[in-house]
Amino acid sequence: MKSMTCRALGGPCDLAHQGESADDVIKAQDRHLKEAVASGDATHQEARDAMKGRWRHPKKSMDWYRDTKQAFAAISES
Repeated sequence: MKSMTCRALGGPCDLAHQGESADDVIKAQDRHLKEAVASGDATHQEARDAMKGRWRHPKKSMDWYRDTKQAFAAISES
């Protein structure tokens, strides 16, 4: 199991997301951003908008996705 923080994934905080794959932590980040914004946390709005844009335009977001997968692969297991 590896972890990446919200900040490492483009967000504003240091909440750690854990998963077996980069996709697991990306999905956890998406859920976290949705929940934070829904609860009124304006600091997460910019990151939430960026994440929503990536889901809507996956071909344009492949660089971010590839970079995130590489960063995840470089992390040692915790």
